[in-house]
Amino acid sequence: MGISQASIVESDERLLERVAFIHETIDSDAIVEQFIAGRELYVGIMGFERPTVFPPWELLFENLAPGAAAIATAKVKHDPRYQEERGIFQREADLPEELIAHISRITRRIYRVLALDGYARIDYRLSADGTPYFLEANPNPDIAQSEEFASAAEALGLDYAPMLDRLVRQGMTALRRGR
Repeated sequence: MGISQASIVESDERLLERVAFIHETIDSDAIVEQFIAGRELYVGIMGFERPTVFPPWELLFENLAPGAAAIATAKVKHDPRYQEERGIFQREADLPEELIAHISRITRRIYRVLALDGYARIDYRLSADGTPYFLEANPNPDIAQSEEFASAAEALGLDYAPMLDRLVRQGMTALRRGR
């Protein structure tokens, strides 16, 4: 919530204005982070002791408005008409194998450090020089069949119904173990 093209600011004065805007309109604290130009990647992960990392999925922008940054605003995330109009879609990221392996290792580490379990989605920005920057962890990502978590699982060979079955079985096992 609150992420828009106006979120990218170039001065301390504009930053203070944007934070005040977030406080007033959303009635919430504001998170401030450095903007990293690059590709938006989502990496699903599921499991406990030996979690499975899914292939990186990418949010693509084919028809951005002139001067607009490729960021996941509320319209980008939730407005199907806007998505169609602007050519916004997701697919498996076309990345070199060694970068995929690196991102997979980082994802496992983040998952462990944040004490996540069951399933999660880790979001990154990939800079032009190929450096992945951790943005956030989603401990309860959307697992609808049309969303990137399920699509990435399918790309790994885990179809939707078996993926859901695996998630439910993991949850039942966790309950029995008192997790």
